Amino acid sequence: MLVEFGDTRVLCTASVTEGVPRWRKGSGLGWVTAEYAMLPRATNTRGDRESVKGKVGGRTQEISRLIGRSLRACIDLKALGENSIVLDCDVLQADGGTRTAAITGAYVALHDAVTWLADRKSLAGKPAAVMHRSIQAVSVGLVSGEPRLDLMYAEDVAAEVDMNVVCTGDGDFVEVQGTGEANVFRRDQLDALLDLGVLGCTELAAAQQKALAS
Repeated sequence: MLVEFGDTRVLCTASVTEGVPRWRKGSGLGWVTAEYAMLPRATNTRGDRESVKGKVGGRTQEISRLIGRSLRACIDLKALGENSIVLDCDVLQADGGTRTAAITGAYVALHDAVTWLADRKSLAGKPAAVMHRSIQAVSVGLVSGEPRLDLMYAEDVAAEVDMNVVCTGDGDFVEVQGTGEANVFRRDQLDALLDLGVLGCTELAAAQQKALAS
């Protein structure tokens, strides 16, 4: 699944393995996790591969965990049965919002993986019960005092407030990450950003359904 948010492009794939990690065995529960990475030339200047450095960076670990947490909010691990799904999100080109694009694209990849398991009759529960909601994410922020949706890199670095909003298709929140980068912000500004984030996620939910139907 190739997802594009403006000039940001992320390739999202799902890999299914029968069985679960050792600490999960015998629980009857499945597992969903994610790994995030950026290609060396995804940004304006080349960065070294983390595999060459021999160490996964803190930012990479944080985003990987965020993607995994977000996607586990849409899946019934008991209905999944003792199957593992790993979501790989590789940033091909970065212009802001890579983590939100990764979450949105990874949902589609996860849905395809669950459908594949259902076709093989490898689920413990009914297919409709396994994924009981959709998940989307988008960035919002205040730039020169004005709310902006899906910030590109130039807007992101200039933003007084930067926020990532993860929502369900029903408009409920899964996770909100917000920071006053250059200034404090008021409650009414927070509400405006959350409203804008929900609006963006609603549009993304429609795009996801269109992609899954094609």
